[in-house]
Amino acid sequence: MAAFDPRRTPMNDRVAATHLADHAPNRALVTGLPAQVTVPVADLLRRPDGPRDRQLLLGDTVTLYETRAGWCFVQADKDGYVGYLRPTQIAQASDTATHWVSALGSHAYVEANFKSPDCLALSFGSRVTVHDTEERFARTDLGFIPVQHLRSLDDLAADPVDVAQKFLGTPYLWGGNSRWGIDCSGLVQAAYLACGRPCPGDSDQQEAEVGQAYLPNDGYRRGDLLFWKGHVALVVDADRLIHANVHHMAVAFEGIEAAIKRIADQGDGPVTAHRRPAP
Repeated sequence: MAAFDPRRTPMNDRVAATHLADHAPNRALVTGLPAQVTVPVADLLRRPDGPRDRQLLLGDTVTLYETRAGWCFVQADKDGYVGYLRPTQIAQASDTATHWVSALGSHAYVEANFKSPDCLALSFGSRVTVHDTEERFARTDLGFIPVQHLRSLDDLAADPVDVAQKFLGTPYLWGGNSRWGIDCSGLVQAAYLACGRPCPGDSDQQEAEVGQAYLPNDGYRRGDLLFWKGHVALVVDADRLIHANVHHMAVAFEGIEAAIKRIADQGDGPVTAHRRPAP
């Protein structure tokens, strides 16, 4: 199994996805069932009661491989990340989402009226099913959501940096993927997925898979990605970057050269890669 990244390998001590048959001795082979996240944000845990690796948002689809002792072993469809959720956080269902939340945050209301009680809060990137509209609200199974906060699934954002800037000031949260807390790789992933570009969940995976190698002597361009060991940032322009970082404990702008010096001075090393989105 050395060739497999355990973060994206749907196998635990008891079960494995059927395509892993040649690498999963003494495990039950399962096809998996389609399911969706039914809460605003769910921590995807490394093991039952273990640490958070990433987060999933309402409407994110997963493949459910096992339910046992109050835990569900799943694989996220958006990036292949595997982990554990509570059964109360998902429901077995086919994907019926029609829209995604394009505002940094929104609410679902009991009625099509902004003065009515709110049912739940929604983060940027959440996926919902719109049945129809009533005045300025979309009717969903969750309640009524302002139409200006939604875009259809095929109406994608154009610029990952524009998306990242929506999160300015969002608190830093290790493994976070929502408006309530986000980390460096979560910010990059949210920005890329909103633009319809595939993107894995962790910075080392992004360094290996996103974009292409930097062209020497070509400077910094908007949308470039700078990597350090365990960290990633998006270039805003020739002088600035944006990243979720522990120094600010938030998503913040920072001068590129200042960030490179600060990170080196604090003992976290030099830039390990400079990658540019494919044309």
